[in-house]
Amino acid sequence: MTYRAFNDNSLGFTTRQLHAGYDPSEHYRSKTVPIYQNAAFELGDFERGIRLFSFAEDGHSYGRYSNPTNRVLEKRLASLEGGEEALGMASGMSVISNTFLNLAVSGDEIVASKTLYGGSITLLKKILPQYGIKGVFVSDENDLSSYEAAITEKTRAIFIECLGNPNSNIVDIEGIADIAHRHGIPLVVDNTFATPYLLRPFEHGADIVCYSATKYLSGHGTLIAGACVEKGGFDWLSGKHPQFEKFYEDNRELIPESDLKKSLFSRRLRMTYLCDMGAHMSPTTAFHLLQGIETLSLRMERHVQNAEAVAEFLISHPAVAEVSYPGLPSSPYRALSEKYFPRGPGAILSFRLKGGLAAAKKLIENVRLFDFMVNVGDAKSLIVHAATSTHFGQPPKVMEAAGVYEDTIRLSIGIEDACDLIADLDQALR
Repeated sequence: MTYRAFNDNSLGFTTRQLHAGYDPSEHYRSKTVPIYQNAAFELGDFERGIRLFSFAEDGHSYGRYSNPTNRVLEKRLASLEGGEEALGMASGMSVISNTFLNLAVSGDEIVASKTLYGGSITLLKKILPQYGIKGVFVSDENDLSSYEAAITEKTRAIFIECLGNPNSNIVDIEGIADIAHRHGIPLVVDNTFATPYLLRPFEHGADIVCYSATKYLSGHGTLIAGACVEKGGFDWLSGKHPQFEKFYEDNRELIPESDLKKSLFSRRLRMTYLCDMGAHMSPTTAFHLLQGIETLSLRMERHVQNAEAVAEFLISHPAVAEVSYPGLPSSPYRALSEKYFPRGPGAILSFRLKGGLAAAKKLIENVRLFDFMVNVGDAKSLIVHAATSTHFGQPPKVMEAAGVYEDTIRLSIGIEDACDLIADLDQALR
């Protein structure tokens, strides 16, 4: 067989989004990735069963731990991201929550920027503290000294988003990564809004990348899924994360040491949390997600083109007070956008209306093409009022810190004809 594209990481991004991680010769020569709708797999002989359950041999035993369809997805994401290992889970929030549980134990802290998705803020402020893990928010996400000041001897990671929610603000990833590494802790980046096509955080110092794969990776609003990718090479045995040292000692005789060290975070995440807490991804979900990824680069190019056109329209409209999109020349994040997002800073933008809450409500009730939905990253354009949806229930000060006000509208720009999107917003604003 001459086909080898499945394991050639020298190929271009768009080529790999179609081929990486899948060898047809291992699946009855099916060119399309099959759905292995299995709860469990035959263990083979007695000794192989022991090797599988001691994790000494890669393979499939029970669907909660791994599945051949899911493994293709994980290998493809690792290739596109430039990471050592990837892991699919049931949702983006399951990935973030399990990542934090993997990184921290009772008494530990996670430092985070304030401009996060509302669910991540709730997790850090209200849920994890019940288990003894404290979320510490930096005072100014644009000031590197704020991150330095927030770190204590209890800090176990820094968590940021590639593009903030809902205003797509950009933080200095490389600067934050340098601070994290000086303190011996990893940088975790939620790359949902960018995808690896627009930004690969590992190239800027990140150690772990998280996704709500529901969004752009899928692109069609048909599934709920999450993914986590590990860069590999971070020193988990430095004394900052004793739970990893114990995991290493427990498994070093069973798993080849070089493999164990390269993907220690992912192996512990899979063996301790995915396997025992059960946030596994359905193989059918993995299959549909793979279909979405096949057109990722093409869609992201159109998303960005449309977002730029809509942002330019809104900033000149008399009913609009301000527009937050880092691709605009007037954006305070323009320099960081050019540095980190040479292909464009995504397709999520927000704007404030001069008429306050009443104007926001009237706009949403009058759009005819934009769908009033809480999701983002769909091929179709979506509109939402952040204060009463994505950030609902947050105290006013928390919302304001995230750039959310009663007159804030968030748009997720799709791949329709830009002229139709602009015309719909124009008639609704009038």
